[in-house]
Amino acid sequence: MKTDLTINGKAHALEADTRVTLLDALRNHLGLTGSKKGCDHGQCGACTVLVNGRRINSCLTLACMHDGDEITTIEGLGTPDALSAMQAAFVSHDGFQCGYCTPGQICSATAMLAEVHDGWPSHVTDDITAHAELTDPEIAERMSGNLCRCSAYPNIVDAIREVANNATKEAAE
Repeated sequence: MKTDLTINGKAHALEADTRVTLLDALRNHLGLTGSKKGCDHGQCGACTVLVNGRRINSCLTLACMHDGDEITTIEGLGTPDALSAMQAAFVSHDGFQCGYCTPGQICSATAMLAEVHDGWPSHVTDDITAHAELTDPEIAERMSGNLCRCSAYPNIVDAIREVANNATKEAAE
């Protein structure tokens, strides 16, 4: 089946079986290997990408379901010479150890901050009518779909908090 995908701002015409997951299309058909295949059951978050600005587990969706969608992978968030704010924060806070989960963590954290900015509450948000504060429990809940077997969580939380604080400062100026 022919599927037109826009990935990291570039058009791709994918010809693949209708059963091909978005993750397999990205990795095996298009050579975008940043997104990782961890559990292949949507439980670890290593395959997290952004579709139309929202985070999804790319192992749980079929590529053909995203005809015409805007898909952003870790490769589309920044480049080695111009890292995104979240990528740079992960590096400066050592928010990774083996690095396997890092692309999914960064994509998820990027979308999570957009969700907070848009006023989405989480399960642990005290007052769903107020803007959520990014406390440790709030970040942990919002990032709970992304697992790190190396347990770099404190550094990941520090990286997310740095980007959130910088965005708040920039908005205030």
